[in-house]
Amino acid sequence: MPSKSIDHAFTARAKSGAAEDPTYAGALSFMRRKYSKDLKGADVAVWGIPFDAAVSNRPGARFGPQAIRRASAIFDNDPQYPFDADLFEDLAVIDYGDCLLDYGNHQKTPARIEKEAAKILNSGAFLLGLGGDHYVTWPLLKAHAAKFGPLALVQFDAHQDTWFDDGRRIDHGSFVARAVRDGVIDPARSIQVGIRTHAPEDFGIRIIYGYEVEEMSAADIAAAILERTGNSNSYITFDIDCLDPAFAPGTGTPVAGGPTTAKMLSVLRKLEQLRMVGADIVEVAPAYDHADITAIAGASVAMHYIGLMALQRKRR
Repeated sequence: MPSKSIDHAFTARAKSGAAEDPTYAGALSFMRRKYSKDLKGADVAVWGIPFDAAVSNRPGARFGPQAIRRASAIFDNDPQYPFDADLFEDLAVIDYGDCLLDYGNHQKTPARIEKEAAKILNSGAFLLGLGGDHYVTWPLLKAHAAKFGPLALVQFDAHQDTWFDDGRRIDHGSFVARAVRDGVIDPARSIQVGIRTHAPEDFGIRIIYGYEVEEMSAADIAAAILERTGNSNSYITFDIDCLDPAFAPGTGTPVAGGPTTAKMLSVLRKLEQLRMVGADIVEVAPAYDHADITAIAGASVAMHYIGLMALQRKRR
């Protein structure tokens, strides 16, 4: 034990390599990654966006990044399941901290997020966003589209988020409509998984409804995603309310009839062939959580993104 270290988030000398902190102690960065604003040499930057002023039901997702980081401490130094590997052996990952937002001037929020996201992307790092409500995906998509062109959107969600949008609304339920109309995403290459509500428009986006998810295997869902996106630059957004409230009670707009955490993680694990250029996990609202169920699910989704990147790197 004396040879071990603690507070890896501050004491780490490199952006790669495993931590040794006990799961119950130490500084709570995401998966014990080094806190740093230095993007040089970083393959992945994990960035919190604590914003929830766009919610239509229960607020609280501004505390999502904190909760996800805390829950991620359970991923200790063993090889990560199901990847059976030290994800940080060859992958340099930093916790870039949080986006500084003015809680009294929400109209400045999207530009602030987009500008900082562009800085991260221009460094060459992959951006993994921790929301925040689902509105934060809008400026993230804009920043990614500016670098990679129109994106294939892979959206895990109970809601389509295609409600009316006048181009100025701060609304977590209309960002997909705006992204289609502004050419940020290509609806012909985009897919929504787990939808359990109806919106007036689908914009030609492929929808796999909640009952279909129940009837399909994880392999079939993953195959549908890969077929839809093809070789397009793809952005994954995972609204935690995609999961049934039994597995994600800590969220603002829960909808019954959703899939298990196990099934959706299995789908993610099978997306190794996806040309993923960006990703986020949103709508974790810990005030409504119990025993960190939702936060652990959110941290697991984020860990799977990093696992996919580690696999893709080994494949090169």
